[in-house]
Amino acid sequence: MSKSLARVTAALEAAGLPSVPVAARGEIRTAEAAAAEAGVAVDQIVKSILFQGDSGRLVLFLTAGGNRVDLGKAAALAGEPLSRAGVEVVRSVTGFAIGGVAPLGHLTPSPTFLDPRLLDFAEVWAAAGTPRHMFGVDPQSLVRATAATVADFTG
Repeated sequence: MSKSLARVTAALEAAGLPSVPVAARGEIRTAEAAAAEAGVAVDQIVKSILFQGDSGRLVLFLTAGGNRVDLGKAAALAGEPLSRAGVEVVRSVTGFAIGGVAPLGHLTPSPTFLDPRLLDFAEVWAAAGTPRHMFGVDPQSLVRATAATVADFTG
């Protein structure tokens, strides 16, 4: 088991979530690929997207697979201008490679916002630390486990 997958598995256990990451047949680097693998709608896929503020602070947005982050709304929530965090910054802060960024188990936690669209489902699926692993979870439990603020930041 990779260090990233082990960290997510430990974070799920620490949060009291019964979910166990599952391996996909191939890489699942897009919401569409993850949805096809899990047999769910694209909006049931949790995209973990990190933005960096002018202050250097990172902010995590957990977005439904079919939605896009509206940078203006996201910046208003963060309280500062934001830009997409670079690949190396994402890896150094989360410990995960792009395409495998989980919503929890980061090396350094960031303020987190969750797309309310995810709450429309009984179960959502998120990356589990690698581009080949994901886990299913009820979205309310994900809100609690990530200490996310549910807010509208999509457009």
